Amino acid sequence: MSKGLVCVFGADGFLGRYVVRRLAKDGWRIRACVRRPHIAGDLKVMGGVGQVQLLQANVRYKNSVQNAVQGCDAVINLAGLVFEQGRQKFGTVHELGAKNIADAAEKNGVTNFVHISAIGASQAANSKYARSKAGGERAVQNTVASADILRPSILFGEGDGFFTRFAGLAGITPILPLFGAGKTRFQPLYVDDLAQAICRIIGKGSTGKTWELAGPQTYTFKELLQFTLDCIGKKRLLVPLPWSISSLLGVFGDLSGYIPLVKPFLTRDQVQMLKTDSVVSGDFPGLSDLGIQGETISAIVPDSLTHFRKYGQFYQSPVN
Repeated sequence: MSKGLVCVFGADGFLGRYVVRRLAKDGWRIRACVRRPHIAGDLKVMGGVGQVQLLQANVRYKNSVQNAVQGCDAVINLAGLVFEQGRQKFGTVHELGAKNIADAAEKNGVTNFVHISAIGASQAANSKYARSKAGGERAVQNTVASADILRPSILFGEGDGFFTRFAGLAGITPILPLFGAGKTRFQPLYVDDLAQAICRIIGKGSTGKTWELAGPQTYTFKELLQFTLDCIGKKRLLVPLPWSISSLLGVFGDLSGYIPLVKPFLTRDQVQMLKTDSVVSGDFPGLSDLGIQGETISAIVPDSLTHFRKYGQFYQSPVN
């Protein structure tokens, strides 16, 4: 029997596809809300016939969100940006979008609500991204008191925005940049572990908690870049870049953001984010409180980067 109808905003994103797959496996009917349904057809085959419904919805438009939430038993907000482009701004997606979804949930009597934020979300943060994430948390909590807020660290998995990006960069340049000397610390979280956490909370019903979710191990930025190079069997020079030069590179990233379909490699706001460690504070419950043992990067990342190796997945280093 179905557990009910869950509305998922941002269902076609990197995290969204893992969440939809797990929700379908758990027996939910899923209303997958995306801005461009015509390029998200793969979501429909993640469940049984008719289990996943695609719906056009844009979190920036209140009427579109109200229509999406109508008749649902639970709501999950995964919508988010890592850089601004065109009309997609941090404020309109992370704050206004979150408010629109929370308002729709309240109007429809939905109390089972999960909202994805980020470790480091704070109104006092130097990063515009982090401040907007904090604004989104506030908008949701002020409207739906029972909503659970999940703050994940950086995510990894097939096609992620960290290991995949730097493995690709290593294929076209002899050097890799160590922003701020590479000392910033991270606790990378496997994307499917986060999806599992979301589904467990929705399955039990949200209770108004805030969670900090991260992987089992902590690394510096430099250690993660070296790990990436080891996975793809390449040697590159790791060059420390002071924050001033890193910010200058971010200016070019900001300018490239005005070009349609171009994803900037680094923006000034991302430089600000890199100045702050992405690790749990210990003040909030985490994966272990949900009975989830987080996967390590060594268990997942090497296989996900095989196509960046010079001779592919079957290459083996010669025995000396």
